[in-house]
Amino acid sequence: MTTTDADTSGPAAAAAAPHTPQPKTDRQGDPNAVTNHDLGIHGYAQQKDAHLKRLRRIEGQIRGLQRMLEEDVYCIDILTQVSASTKGLQSFGLQLLEEHLRHCVADAAVKGPDAIDEKVKEATKAIERMLRT
Repeated sequence: MTTTDADTSGPAAAAAAPHTPQPKTDRQGDPNAVTNHDLGIHGYAQQKDAHLKRLRRIEGQIRGLQRMLEEDVYCIDILTQVSASTKGLQSFGLQLLEEHLRHCVADAAVKGPDAIDEKVKEATKAIERMLRT
């Protein structure tokens, strides 16, 4: 049997095939797509696992706050944990914002001044929301 005659179906073929993640979009192969952003690939895609790990750590801090209240921990100690949790979320938000600027705003630059203006306005509003917290 030659390599062109090989069976390309079934579990053995699926196990042998390299896994390449595809964007979660129905626009794959869209002839109107200009950049990978048009295909639904977000700026955080390459760091997704690290971001999820970070958010799980923050989630653990929040659960720790709940336990501290249940265990009647001294209020100043709880406030210290609130501060740490808040700092973690702010840091995550800033990282996501940086990725948005690098990916989404850069993507808009390919599309022209109107797209750039829209993304900068969007990012400015996000920064305003972050500063209010």
